[in-house]
Amino acid sequence: MKTSIKYIVALFAMAITFVSCSNDDETIVNELDGITKFKEITNDTHTIELYSQMGSLEQGYNEISLRIKENTSSTYINNAEVSWTPLMHMTSMTHSCPYSAVEKVTENGTLYEGYIMFQMAQNTTEYWDLKIDYTINGIDYTATDVIDVPATVKRKVNTFTGSDGTKYLVALIDPNSPKVAINDMKIGVWKMQNMMTFPIVDGYTVKIDPRMPSMGNHSSPNNIHATQSISGGLYNGKLSLTMTGYWKINLQLANADGTVLKGEEITETLTSSSIFFEIEF
Repeated sequence: MKTSIKYIVALFAMAITFVSCSNDDETIVNELDGITKFKEITNDTHTIELYSQMGSLEQGYNEISLRIKENTSSTYINNAEVSWTPLMHMTSMTHSCPYSAVEKVTENGTLYEGYIMFQMAQNTTEYWDLKIDYTINGIDYTATDVIDVPATVKRKVNTFTGSDGTKYLVALIDPNSPKVAINDMKIGVWKMQNMMTFPIVDGYTVKIDPRMPSMGNHSSPNNIHATQSISGGLYNGKLSLTMTGYWKINLQLANADGTVLKGEEITETLTSSSIFFEIEF
C-alpha cells in the first residue's frame, strides 16, 4: 500500500511539472509591447505596418519596426527578407540618408526592425518617402509611400563638412529621457559617400562638453567622450547632467589620429561650438 501511495504521489508530481513546463513553453510574447503603429503602406498583396516607440517619426535618429500583413487572410508574414530605402524629394534633387539593414527581431516572430536617421525635416514643398522591398517564398514585392518627418524642437542632428573635405552627419540617439545623473550617451556618426550612400564612420571620437548657458555656461564633471566599441557600430560615452534645465552639448569630431575635423573647444571667450546637441528636461 505504501509503495502504491508513493507511486501515485510521484506520478502527480511529474504531471504538475509537465503542465508547468507546457505553460512556460506556451507563454505568449507581445511583439508590439512598447511600440505604437504610426503608418501603413499598402500594395495589392500586403499591408506593411510601421511602428516606433513614440508612435511617429522625427528629424534625427529613429528606430523603426514593421510587420507585413497579407491582405486576403490578414495573417502576418514571418519569413520575409526585407530592405528599405528612404528618399528626400527636394525641389532640385533627391537624396537618401543613413539607415540600417532590416533584421528579424525573433526567429518565429513577425516583427522586423532597423533604424533610419533623417538629417533634415520635411517642409511644404519637400518630403520623404519610404520604399520597402521584400521577398517571400522567392517572390519579390515592393511598396512605397510618403512618410511624415517633422522637425525636432531641439537640435539632435549636425550635418557639416569637416576640414578634410568630407561631409559628416552626427546625431544624438541617447539619452532619450535624460536625468540628473551620469547618463549613458549614444551618438551616430556617418559620412556622405554620395547622395544615396551614408556609411558609418569608424575609429573617430566625438568629444563632448555640456554647458548651461543660463547658468554662467558652467559645465559638469565625469563626462566621457563617445567612441566605438566595435567597427561599424554606434558611439558610446557618458553625459553628466547636474541639474534640470536647458543644456547645450558642445561637440568636436576628431579622426583616428586625434585631429579635430569640426567643432571648437569652449573657453572664456568662446562659449559655444559650431556643432552641438540641445537637451532640455
